[in-house]
Amino acid sequence: MALIGLVAVLILLGACAVIPRSAPAPPAVAPWPQRPSVDLAFDLAPDLRTATGRETVQFAPDLPVCELVFRAWPNMPNAAVQGNSLEITGAGVQGRPTVPVVRPGGAPSGAPGTLIELPLPACVAAGQTVRAELGFTLRLGSNADERLGTSPATGTAWFGSGFPLLAWVRGQGWARDDAVGIASETATSEDFQLDALHVIAPDGAAVSGTGRADAPAPGPRPGTTTHVFRADAVRDVSVAVGAYRVLERDVAGTRLHLFTPSSGTRTDPEQWAGQIDGALGRLEKLVGPFPYPDLWVAIAPSLSSGIEYPGALQFGDLRSDALPELVPHELAHQWFYGLVGNDQARDPWLDEGFATYAQAVVDNTPGEYRTADVPTALRGKLGDPMATWSDRGAAAYYSGVYVQGAAALLAARKRVGAGPFDAAVRAYVAGNAHRVATPADVARAFAGLPGAKDLLTRAGAFSPPG
Repeated sequence: MALIGLVAVLILLGACAVIPRSAPAPPAVAPWPQRPSVDLAFDLAPDLRTATGRETVQFAPDLPVCELVFRAWPNMPNAAVQGNSLEITGAGVQGRPTVPVVRPGGAPSGAPGTLIELPLPACVAAGQTVRAELGFTLRLGSNADERLGTSPATGTAWFGSGFPLLAWVRGQGWARDDAVGIASETATSEDFQLDALHVIAPDGAAVSGTGRADAPAPGPRPGTTTHVFRADAVRDVSVAVGAYRVLERDVAGTRLHLFTPSSGTRTDPEQWAGQIDGALGRLEKLVGPFPYPDLWVAIAPSLSSGIEYPGALQFGDLRSDALPELVPHELAHQWFYGLVGNDQARDPWLDEGFATYAQAVVDNTPGEYRTADVPTALRGKLGDPMATWSDRGAAAYYSGVYVQGAAALLAARKRVGAGPFDAAVRAYVAGNAHRVATPADVARAFAGLPGAKDLLTRAGAFSPPG
């Protein structure tokens, strides 16, 4: 996620990095064979302000469990105060009804909780499959500057993480970190197989999703159409629906589906597509092949920045001068968070630091990210969790994670040389694909480059030590 408007950031228009083509990236590790499978449906109201949802999850944990834990991220503070919410309307486990336990989990007062626990009839052993079903209602805030919202003026709506997200990390267990009070991500999840994402929308509405789209089919009621998407391995889901015009083309070997409001945008769709195409090609040279066959990009009119999802992006209706910085940053998240996951509450630098670093390299703007620009009190604090950054405030979070993370990685690349450093990053990406990585995995990736590891250690990247 890029924090446009939070801190003044110099944007160099027309910057074009020359990324040397070095040794090919090693093949990525295959998805976890025991990853959960998810069947998800959203049935949208005609005014696009609410959706009735249902979800079925089949999951074989690799550790014994006595409950299932889901997160309701629409109830995190920044989303909830803008009118978004997710409420559970029913639940079942192993074919039997159950009463969910909903805990605040950092939600603001008066909002539904972010932490949902489904007690199991009996504890299950590692490797035993559990089936859960949940019903829910999703409400979208009008003109919200968030990953969920609706724009009545343009007849559009968008929602990412708009469903109960299974919060499992293999080898560790449930991720229960509280949501925080600044605009950020705190979601943590393993890849899951998206068996089907059903979006039931009014006839004539354009629908973007996650994965590969089936042909639209008649909906369950007159005046509705069902849109279905499927994906082999994704961590989360994003949807946009409404009065959109759609531009589709191949960009850097990936199928782009670009959704812009029919009412018009500040930046022409062709310019959006050109920026995406150029940045995607440069990022592939730097970190390896794009992880997904399809890329869904939707303009959310009231969003002020950009937000990433696996194989999908949301952008605000921005002027063209914001694109050179923002587009490569959000695209870089397709590798750092999408392909290589992280506990975003515990280790936010693993996605934001690496994404900002990759953005700076492909845009040839490394001078924008210097340790000298990080407040002295924040230096060496790169590895702090989101709870600490939330206490310090949004500006400190940007300086301490985005700027400091990029600065440390850029300095390390300069110290050991672009060739060895880039090879180590590509090996890190390939070796940790489809996993929730930790700072210890980064330390191992740079074990053969002690000069790089030393700079990251000084920045606090491995605190606690990796």
